[in-house]
Amino acid sequence: MQYKRINIITSAPKPPEASVLIIYTGGTLGMIHDADGALQPFDFTSILDHVPSLRQLELNMTVIAFQEPIDSSNVTTGDWIEIGNLIYEEYQNFDGFVVLHGTDTMAYSASALSFMLENLSKPVIFTGAQLPISSLRSDARENLITALEIAASKHDGKAVVPEVCIYFDYKLFRANRSKKVESLYFDAFESENYPALAESGVVINYNHSAIMTHRKSVDLILRRKFEENVAILKLYPGMTRTYVTAVVNTPGLKGLVMETFGAGNGPTAGWFIQLLREAIEREVVVVNVSQCPGGRVMQGRYKTSRQLREIGVIGGMDLTLEAAITKLMILLGEGDDLKEIKALMQTPKCGELSLN
Repeated sequence: MQYKRINIITSAPKPPEASVLIIYTGGTLGMIHDADGALQPFDFTSILDHVPSLRQLELNMTVIAFQEPIDSSNVTTGDWIEIGNLIYEEYQNFDGFVVLHGTDTMAYSASALSFMLENLSKPVIFTGAQLPISSLRSDARENLITALEIAASKHDGKAVVPEVCIYFDYKLFRANRSKKVESLYFDAFESENYPALAESGVVINYNHSAIMTHRKSVDLILRRKFEENVAILKLYPGMTRTYVTAVVNTPGLKGLVMETFGAGNGPTAGWFIQLLREAIEREVVVVNVSQCPGGRVMQGRYKTSRQLREIGVIGGMDLTLEAAITKLMILLGEGDDLKEIKALMQTPKCGELSLN
């Protein structure tokens, strides 16, 4: 993939306090209106003209922009690998990283990066905007400025937030706990099962007890093998056997994330249980997550989930759909021990689930 690289020092009179790499993949934040009113990619060489407040941050910023910006609806595992490679290759050169990304699939991409970047000890902050940076009422400026400040923040020489996060509308969330919940208003993201890591107001108030602790001095590992033969089965009243059969019997299927009702409940119809049992016998890893944005799967609490547990469906506890599918893709891509993969799906890797 082709990139455009731009170096920007925001505080010419003083030495920069930190260095941050911005990776622009695409999305609304990096768009401006041309003379005819059409949206076109933003030229980051003029970023200080559009966001003059950046001069107060005293940063050494480098922007790496995808030559052809990606609409986030078109993001693939290959794009996640590109982002991961850039962070991995530049890891020793910067104090933190900001990834500018379209909002529609940001929670998927950010979740994937949280699993890809093992032993991470620096901030990787995803952000974007609901309105282009050139719009009068755009949320892009505040999102970008605060994301950069968080990415550069240190305490006693260590990053304040050493994990992958999403910053949006004055709140910082753990990436693999986040979901997009709003397409019209600025508060686009929420984290129902985990508290915000920070809230931005007059100052940035960090919730230190919720932030990942620093890892020991170990090298960053980049996981970049994905198994794409996975599927999502969303349950709904009145679904047909034909529909479930088509999903569960997808040729080459290796993993299935099943979105169930409430605390992990599903139909008890014989044909439904049998289709799942046959898939599991074919060594398809089936994970149960709830359709509810909050709460957790508790297989066996109700009769309607007891059979799922008995046939070998994995209870996803409080995993989001985005975290479940990306984690499963990486575990299946990186390993071949099904017993270990199933155990790891229920083991916290980077704060994506709670054991109780």
